Amino acid sequence: MELDLHLAHGRSVMTELVPSGFAEFGKDEILLAQNFQEMFLKLVLDRTEFVSEFVPLGKHDFSRSSSSTFYLLLPVTLGNNYKIASIDWRTIKKCLSSPVFKAPGDALGRKSHPSDIRLASGFKSISDIKNSLVYAPYKSTFYFITDVVQERNAYSPYKDSGTLSYVDHLIKKFHIHLKYPEQQLLHAKPLFCLHNLLHNRKQEDSGPQQLDEYFIDLPPELCELKVIGFSKDIGSSISLLPSIMHRLENLLVAIELKHVLSVSFPEGAEVTAERVLEALTTEKCQERFSLERLEILGDAFLKFAVGRHFFLLHNSLDEGGLTRKRSNVVNNSNLFKLATRSNLQVYIRDQSFEPSQFFALGRPCPRICGKETIGAIDSQGLCSVNHTNSSEVRCSKGHHWLYKKTIADVVESLIGAFIVDSGFKAATAFLRWIGIQVDFEPSQVTEVCIASTRYIPLSACMDIAALENSLGYQFVHKGLLLQAFVHPSYNKHGGGCYQRLEFLGDAVLDYLITSYLYSVYPKLKPGQLTDLRSVSVNNKAFANVAVDRSFHKFLICDSSSLSEAIKVYVDFSDTPASERGLLDGPKCPKALGDLVESCLGAILLDTGFNLNRVWEIMLSFLKPIMSFSSLQLSPIRELRELCQAHTWDLRFLPSKKGKTYSIQATVEGNNVCATASSTSLNKKDAIRICAKLIFAKTDPDGSPRFQPTHAQGNIPKTKSLEEVLKSSNEMEAKLIGYDETPIDVVLPDVIGFDKLNVQEPCRRNFNSKMHIKEERNGDSSCIKPVLQPHLHLKQSKYNQVRPGEIPAVMLTHKPEGIKYGVFLKFSYSENLPGGSHEATARARLYEICAANYWEPPLFECCNEEGPSHLKLFTFKVVVKIEEAPDMILECFGSPHGNKKAAAEHAAEGALWYLRNGGYISSSG
Repeated sequence: MELDLHLAHGRSVMTELVPSGFAEFGKDEILLAQNFQEMFLKLVLDRTEFVSEFVPLGKHDFSRSSSSTFYLLLPVTLGNNYKIASIDWRTIKKCLSSPVFKAPGDALGRKSHPSDIRLASGFKSISDIKNSLVYAPYKSTFYFITDVVQERNAYSPYKDSGTLSYVDHLIKKFHIHLKYPEQQLLHAKPLFCLHNLLHNRKQEDSGPQQLDEYFIDLPPELCELKVIGFSKDIGSSISLLPSIMHRLENLLVAIELKHVLSVSFPEGAEVTAERVLEALTTEKCQERFSLERLEILGDAFLKFAVGRHFFLLHNSLDEGGLTRKRSNVVNNSNLFKLATRSNLQVYIRDQSFEPSQFFALGRPCPRICGKETIGAIDSQGLCSVNHTNSSEVRCSKGHHWLYKKTIADVVESLIGAFIVDSGFKAATAFLRWIGIQVDFEPSQVTEVCIASTRYIPLSACMDIAALENSLGYQFVHKGLLLQAFVHPSYNKHGGGCYQRLEFLGDAVLDYLITSYLYSVYPKLKPGQLTDLRSVSVNNKAFANVAVDRSFHKFLICDSSSLSEAIKVYVDFSDTPASERGLLDGPKCPKALGDLVESCLGAILLDTGFNLNRVWEIMLSFLKPIMSFSSLQLSPIRELRELCQAHTWDLRFLPSKKGKTYSIQATVEGNNVCATASSTSLNKKDAIRICAKLIFAKTDPDGSPRFQPTHAQGNIPKTKSLEEVLKSSNEMEAKLIGYDETPIDVVLPDVIGFDKLNVQEPCRRNFNSKMHIKEERNGDSSCIKPVLQPHLHLKQSKYNQVRPGEIPAVMLTHKPEGIKYGVFLKFSYSENLPGGSHEATARARLYEICAANYWEPPLFECCNEEGPSHLKLFTFKVVVKIEEAPDMILECFGSPHGNKKAAAEHAAEGALWYLRNGGYISSSG
């Protein structure tokens, strides 16, 4: 483990834990080691005990401690190669031999020597005084003595005062008269105060008396010798240990969680312990890293993966239904429930390191967690959670309070950790482990692509080649492209619009943009990353892309008001910025931004979820946005921050008349008063205009009266986002974590778009005697005039179906509720006209429904039977025939060993009926 510790005034020290082999301790050595650790912990954390003449050690039986953590921090000596370390027992014994650890009656007197120095505690040799710790009662301060200054005594000038000597200074300031002013002075450095060295130190937060590397000279007779051999170098090393051990303990927790994950699923071993620690560490810890960047990435992936799963699983669910289902999975409440079920909360690091709360062997926690004390600890802990300035109470078992949202955030940050260190597959495995299913079958993607053929008849409504050129992508499944431009207002094709594709595109776009920002700006703080994403991922930004690419020209809609709104917005977008003034202009039609998302959703499906290809297209789409050349945060937010910084009073007073909102904005403070008003059909737009108007106000000299907080030179404020971006080193944009294999959705048995002649749908008059097919030119599904006699079916109630037989065709007449069954015996070897030698039955059925403007066939597994290793599946397909609105066709296949074959058999039954019923030609 390597660790960079930040000292005062921009200094830092790099530390590293290195293995040094094993060390065997005898019983007496263990006692010495424990006493030494107890000694220095008392000195650096509870030093007031050393003011007295006697400090007892070893009073506590640490072997019976309730703590599960035991370690000893001891001085070592290194060999010549710095790889072999041995315990420095000489220093340990020397420190523990100090008089302060001996009872007054046990201290043995020693004969003085002419070279001895008189201290307040008696004569001491120079060797005992140098590199030792003393206490100066007149200053109530402990000092490391680094040397004896032979050439200076108390008559020497005090610092740089000129004529004022140490004798004069002590009399003047402390009213102390020295008895032995001729003694040499002691060169000393104050004993440090422990600080959290794990985060960046601010110079203004700490006084120079504690942090500066400075020395003073002390008269010996004012000093009491406390610990012999406790040198400045030892003390400096000890000052680092609590921060190091705090980080080590946290890393060990991360290693433990990594082990749990590795045992639970193989991909768990692919994430590093350091990344797990980052994902477990909240901002509250005040480390130089936190989970928030990983959380942003994990949140975007979670929404994409869950959204994709539900999109493919529920092929008939609209955007609203998909959004609700996804929200039920990704909301904080559900993530909290899943996390606590997996016991993730015990690993979360949510407490900043406070040296006063550092407990180890030799300094036990005074609050023992037990049945008698747990109530008091919990109440104090809850109080500290509700009051951020309070210091959280800590018990001997390390219990602490957590917000539910914090636990939910850790789930998302762990997802991000797996994405960064391994990829999508590992992140998916983690989601599966925690209880979130995001898997899907390739056949589901294929079925969506095939179902899109229902939109092919709409190709006459647009120039597909021109649109593909604008997109920079050639579609394999043209139906997906057409679907991406069908507005919900258009229903002349039998239903369906771009909203489902928009749902999918929104999710993938959110992840791609997050991946872009995460990789390009690795030093950006989480809040700044969120601000940039909000600027990038919004409907207005996407609408501008749609206008720039002329997507609005291809929109298939049946709403004159929408068409007019788009025209007005496009005209306004073409207006030079200098002519727009302060107004936001016409409201941005949501449909424009939706087109960008639905396009990317369609491309994502057409490529078989090849995110590398979608990534390239996304970069070309959003290049103007990602340049951030005209970065504009919300003026409302800027105004609120400005007023908070100056403690000004900001009020927005709304009123409504009819459908129009009127907003009166006022800013009042010291020598400041400003007002602005605006009206709009949208309340938020009116408030935004007011904020802009206030920022536009000027003083008599023409200078802006109000500026965003980052422009106020007299206000201590962090850099603005624009300044941060200008000073940031941009890295290469990367698609983070994508390691999935794209699905092959190019189906050789599906008739290509170029072979279809798209025409108006066949319109037939349905009667009970015969079905007459109209003549069609070309090679569509309605090809030749066909006169078919009515197929005589055996009438029976569905509950009269003969047991043991499966009805291959079942018709339901809605008015009477009567079902007619036909019992067929056929298999794949049967040579049906236009059979599977040309295309699979399912693909042919989808094509027929699309060409005739029917709803897509609905396949359903209606029965499973047999043991798990010999499962048989029965599928049915439902076809709604537009020419027979009062009838529903249901076709059941026979049981098969795999679902694809079972669905194929049901589709063959549907084709058989459609041919024999006269709905398609016998050659079709």
